[in-house]
Formats: sequence, structure tokens, C-alpha cells
Amino acid sequence: MSFVEIETASQPDCWRRAADLAPRHAAALPAAGERIAVVGCGTSFYMAQAYAALREESGQGESDAFAASEFPARRRYDRVVALTRSGTTTEVLELLDRLRGTTPTVAITADPGTPVMTSADAVVVLDFADEQSVVQTRFATTLLTLLRAHLGLHTDAVVRDAETALAEPLPEGLLDCSQFTFLGRGWTAGLANEAALKMKEASLSWTEAYASMEYRHGPISIATTGTATWTFGAAPEGLREQVLATGARWVESGLDPLAELVRVQRLAIARAAARGLDPDSPRHLTRSVVLAEA
Repeated sequence: MSFVEIETASQPDCWRRAADLAPRHAAALPAAGERIAVVGCGTSFYMAQAYAALREESGQGESDAFAASEFPARRRYDRVVALTRSGTTTEVLELLDRLRGTTPTVAITADPGTPVMTSADAVVVLDFADEQSVVQTRFATTLLTLLRAHLGLHTDAVVRDAETALAEPLPEGLLDCSQFTFLGRGWTAGLANEAALKMKEASLSWTEAYASMEYRHGPISIATTGTATWTFGAAPEGLREQVLATGARWVESGLDPLAELVRVQRLAIARAAARGLDPDSPRHLTRSVVLAEA
């Protein structure tokens, strides 16, 4: 088995551990009412989008999400949360250094032996969710579980749904689709973005992601026989029927959206295997993007 297969399968156990840890880190994580920004790169940026939307939707404070390189320097926040599996990503470290002494910061990482440990004011280490594969699976979902638990939004049912997502067969025909579109609303828009990235990284698939209501405004023109449209959470009324009328496959389930992401991870691994690709080592990618100094 590849590393990413093993790591994907371990997610229910990781989520349980993260939920149990959340109360211990309450002081470091954003308090209700704080105005915060969440930053990351790649997968971590999409988890930032999901967390920020969840937090604001639940009435716990204004929450923005940015790619670390695009953080608006003139804005002021009560706290900045940085997400970085490796703890070495250049853009994240540079931002934390700029914020030192002006804005409280907390980083969530998988590796306690990296520069982020001293770049942030506080650090939450999820080393049990670290990964050997370049492709992120369990660290991303585990950190989001920690943050959902901190918001009071995690339940044991989410873990059971993840177990279901790992045990049930994937929908028939998906391995042969030529294109995938992932849709989400609110916090699941970030999950849709991550699903599209995961399929690209691991299996070199042609993927896109959109806010569900925006899909009708042009992107649906790509839907046809042999493509798939996959929604996270409830779809807008009538969209399923509209997509099916194009001849495309429609994919949804009643699972928690984070567990639904596990199904996409499994599909990405399966498509990589079918195409003779190594999902642990995607082309042109490394575990962390560390930029050389000019």
C-alpha cells in the first residue's frame, strides 16, 4: 500500500484524538467574538476557507481566510491562525515574522522540529497526523476536526461517517470520467476546492471547483456525458436535475461533508493507481514549498 492509502484510512482515529485535544488548546485558539484571519498555502488555505466560514456562520466572530502570500497588510485582526503541515512554508513563516509583536498568532502544524515553533506566539502540534506522502489527507482533515471541536461543532457522528466513507464502494463509473467539478456552499466551498486539488495532485485529473449557486452561471456548460459533478452538502434546489439533463453524473451523499472529502481522497488514489501514477509523489511537487532567497 502507498503511504497515502494508509494515511487516508487512519483518519477516523486521528479525528477522535483531535476532538479530545481541542479543550487543552482552548487558550491558544480564537475566542468567541475575536476578529480573526486564517492563512495557509495549498490544502491548508482551503482548510482555512472552511474553518473561517464555519466560525462566522456559527456566530463566533468575523473570520477571513487568505492564502498566506495574499494577506492584506493594512487590515487589523485580534488573532491570526496559520495552518502549515510542514512548519517550513516560506510564505507562512514570512507572514508570521511580519506580524510578530503586533498581532497575536497561533500556528497549527504536524512537525514540532521546524521554524514555525518559534515564528508563532502559540503552536498546536498534531504530530500524530503527520504524513509521509506529499499529498495531504489526514493532517488537513484532522486540523479541521480540531477547529470544529473548538467551535463546538464536532460530533461522534462525523467520525462514524468517515468510517462509512472508507468502507463503502465508490460510486460506479467515476474512475472512467474525463472531468470532475466539485461544488460547495458556505464552509463546504473550501472542501470543494480541496477536493479538486486532491484529484489534480494525486491523479492528474481535470478538475474544477465552484460555489454551488455559481455553477449555473457558465461552468455547467462543461457538463456532459462522461463528466461528473460532485456536491458537498445539500445542493441548491433543481441543480441535480439540471446537471443530470446534461448527461453528466451527479454525486452526493448524506455523509458529513468532511467525511465526503474522504471519499474524494479514495477516488484520487484509485484513479492514480488506474493510470499507473504514484500518488505519494506527484510530479513537480514537494512536501513543502520553500522559496530560495533572491
